[in-house]
Amino acid sequence: MIEFQSVYKTYNSGSHALNDVNLHIDDGEFAFIVGASGAGKSTFLKLIMREETPTSGEVIVNNYRLSRLKRKQVPYFRRTMGIVFQDFRLIDTMTVYENVAFSMRVVGKSRREIRRRVPYVLQLVDLHGKSGRYPKELSGGEQQRVGLARALVNNPSLIIADEPTGNVDPQMSHDIVELLTQINKNGTTVLMVTHEHELVHQFDHRVITLKDGQIVSDTGRHTPVAAQVGGESV
Repeated sequence: MIEFQSVYKTYNSGSHALNDVNLHIDDGEFAFIVGASGAGKSTFLKLIMREETPTSGEVIVNNYRLSRLKRKQVPYFRRTMGIVFQDFRLIDTMTVYENVAFSMRVVGKSRREIRRRVPYVLQLVDLHGKSGRYPKELSGGEQQRVGLARALVNNPSLIIADEPTGNVDPQMSHDIVELLTQINKNGTTVLMVTHEHELVHQFDHRVITLKDGQIVSDTGRHTPVAAQVGGESV
């Protein structure tokens, strides 16, 4: 669950990034966040990830009231979410398998858990045959799917996708959103920031539009769907 309660964000430069934002996203929803450059999308995400704090108002994510979150609690809070970046951010010296496994190692998962979970997630994103490849041996779309697998591997309740289709072709963009949609149908909340309105129109998801730091349009909430695949959470 994500909730913004009368959130304002003003930077030290005097820039007003968000102005009285009120928003509620239920567990299990898929929501697009759209808007032109400078609309406030980046600040919106930074507040959700607790990279920034609001000037006033309250942000609640996955039952964490972020204004009360102590610094030492932030890493544990961030483990409840998976993040997919536009620029992939893969480790070039690690294979596909190692890149995904690394996300499990840093949170203290056992070797047994890693050996079980990583192949499952790679199969989910259709990369099970490329686990031994290195990032530079993959296409842009395949690299983005590795990023998605890495975001999924610790079974987060929330996936944040920050312009995940920005560096891939239109067909792969559609495929990535289709994959995110399937993940959402398995009960994971998905929040995707994008500027690609044509892509947004191809999917029946909630669309929240930001302009000048305010929500100017919200298509409304869709009923979330929760399920499991093969007896294992995605």
